[in-house]
Amino acid sequence: MDTTYFGRKLGVMVFKDSLSGQILYKQYVKQETNKEYLAGIEEITRRGIKIQSIVCDGRKGLLKLCEGIPTQMCQFHQVAIVRRYLTKKPKMQASKELWDHVLLLSKTDKESFEGGLAGWHTKWESFLNEKKIDGNGKNRYVHKKLRSAYRSLKTNLPWLFTWYDKMELKIPNTTNAIDGHFADLKNKLRNHNGLSATRKKKFIDEFLKA
Repeated sequence: MDTTYFGRKLGVMVFKDSLSGQILYKQYVKQETNKEYLAGIEEITRRGIKIQSIVCDGRKGLLKLCEGIPTQMCQFHQVAIVRRYLTKKPKMQASKELWDHVLLLSKTDKESFEGGLAGWHTKWESFLNEKKIDGNGKNRYVHKKLRSAYRSLKTNLPWLFTWYDKMELKIPNTTNAIDGHFADLKNKLRNHNGLSATRKKKFIDEFLKA
């Protein structure tokens, strides 16, 4: 499940079955919220469809939304989060090593990734905890972005390898299938520039028949 936007005021939240490729449900939203995701999940369940697992991005609170349903955080989104903190070409050695490890996320198994992350933290723990006095006399961490990148990985780790823990469910490790759907939709809409909001919705409805 994921949401994409067409301008500032028109968003479409989509729930897609990863096995059949079928769009199960969609709803137009002004803002992507966990409440809207929960409403979509409840509607799909109300229709008699059993949800075996969920794949989503890492927005706050979303991963814990449905207790009892195996939930996978999109590994692509996790890499993107770390990239925002470190950039693609970090300069510090600690950042370089963490970035190199993150790039292995979709290519390795749970034990190897967790072990490598723990090893990185052990090696660089003192560096991470370095502080200095700022202009206001407050003692602050020196490497804030690196700490944030590591904290993101550590916080989301329980949901990064659900696909590995539940292999029998054939859970995708990313939302790429739905992201590709969005990209195709937007490419086709570009050929119809100038559509009113009403006509744009009709186009999207036709494209995303649920």
